Order: sequence, then C-alpha cells, then structure tokens
Amino acid sequence: MVRQGAPEAIKPVFDAAREVQDFLRRSGYAFCFIGGVALQRWGQPRLTLDVDLTLLVPLGSETGAVDLVLGEFLSRIPEARAFALRHRVILVKTEAGIPVDIALGALDFEHRCIERASEFDFGPGLSLLTCSAEDLVILKAFAGRGQDWVDVENVLIRQRRTLDWSLIVGELKPLLDLRETPENLNKLSEIRSRIDQGP
Repeated sequence: MVRQGAPEAIKPVFDAAREVQDFLRRSGYAFCFIGGVALQRWGQPRLTLDVDLTLLVPLGSETGAVDLVLGEFLSRIPEARAFALRHRVILVKTEAGIPVDIALGALDFEHRCIERASEFDFGPGLSLLTCSAEDLVILKAFAGRGQDWVDVENVLIRQRRTLDWSLIVGELKPLLDLRETPENLNKLSEIRSRIDQGP
C-alpha cells in the first residue's frame, strides 16, 4: 500500500531515510524507523524535518556501531563520538543536511519493536522499514511531550479499529513503571476513551 497525502516537502526526509536504510542493511544491523517517518504511515501526515530510528546494539557493543555510522555520515555536534557512547544516541546528518537521530536500542522492548517492524511503500521506489502502529503509540506515550500526545491522538483516530491494546498496555506499563511515570498510561486511556466515544 502506498501512503497518499504526505506533504511534498517531506520528500528530502524520505530520501534521507532511504539513504540511511540502505547503509544499515549493507552493514547488517537490525533497525526500524520511528518518529515522524513512522507517523507518515500510521497517523495524520505532517511535516517532519528529521529522521529518527532505533538501531539494535547490545550493551557493551556501542563502539563498533558508533564508529561505523560516524564514518559514513556527518556529525552534527562536536565530540559526537563521546556523546554517542555516553548517551547511546548518534546525532548525524546526510549530505543533503537532513538531521538523523539514531538511538542505540538494547531493551527487550526494543528487540520486539524491531521484530514487529514492517516495510511500507511511501511512493515509487520508496519502501521503508517502520515500527508498527502499536509501537509508535508506545514510544510516543512513553516520551509524553506535548507534540507526542497530538501524534498519539492522530494515530488512534486513524488506527483505532485495528490497534492491539493488550500489546500496547503490556509493553508500555513496565516502561512507565521503570521511569516512575504511570500517569502517562492514564492519559493514554483518556485519549482512547474520548476517541472511542467520537463519531
């Protein structure tokens, strides 16, 4: 299925995502796109200016992945290598200048998120591996910032009849308990109830 209605202005972001995807596949790493790229598939299309993805890298194996990525893409900050090793996030950009945030994933949830990811055709010759709708909701609800909740609502509106809520709650609750923010699950439930009662 080809996603219709994505803003034309997002094409450079899609091109950047494909560039990153091609590189990571050649390198043999497991990954999937999250954030704004995944939102184009599951939610209401909106302008996004960067590429976010999770790259599966076991704890203690960061150096190889960080050096590989920084050897291919331009860093966005000074001391990018030290920052990436400390925070497990690689901040780079493509030659076209599109920012790319690569989170190094190691949690069991992140393994499962990548296992559940699937290809989606955003246009001719543009197939990208994105997280599932459920995992996008989980990631957005876990982050819990203002725009994240707007994005959650948009995904729920478009996907409310197909979402696996037992999976969402089962994965999200332990993450929120770990961070001691159980109120995010309550907010998600409130949004779900409001949308379910709508037209």
